[in-house]
Amino acid sequence: MAGELKPYYHLTNYYETDQMSVVHHSNYIRWFEEARVDFLEQIGLGYDRIEAEGVYSPVLAVTCEYKSSVRFHDNVIILPKLAFFNGIKMTIEYKVLDASSKKLRAVGESKHCFVSKDFKPVSLKKDYQEMYQILEKWTGLGITI
Repeated sequence: MAGELKPYYHLTNYYETDQMSVVHHSNYIRWFEEARVDFLEQIGLGYDRIEAEGVYSPVLAVTCEYKSSVRFHDNVIILPKLAFFNGIKMTIEYKVLDASSKKLRAVGESKHCFVSKDFKPVSLKKDYQEMYQILEKWTGLGITI
C-alpha cells in the first residue's frame, strides 16, 4: 500500500538558503507542509476535500531535528508517515533525504487536530466516517523509497 505512493521531491531554491548557501532552518517546516499536502492528496483526502466538508486541520506543534546540511540546488526527498491518528488528532512524521545519496538530512513531525469552521473539535470517527476510514487505513504507514 505505501509503495503505491510517490515520494515528494524538492529542488532547493537559492532564496531558501542563507549567506553560507545552507538552507535556512525555517524552510524545512514549509517542506513538511508541502509533503503533507501531497501525501493527503495521494491517499484521496486533500485539504480541498477536507475543507469542503467544513473540517479544518490546524497545526498544534511542529518539530525538526537537523542531521546534515542541505545546500542550494540540492534535490531532497521528503517522506511523510501518518504515525498517529485517533479520529480527533493526528501526527505526521517526516524524513528528509538527499535524493542522490539517500543521506538523512532532517527528521521531524507535525501534530494536528480536526476542528469545525468555528474551531470546535471534530471527531472524524463520529461525524465524518469516510475521512476517518481513509486516515485509519494509512495510520502507521507512509511513503517509502
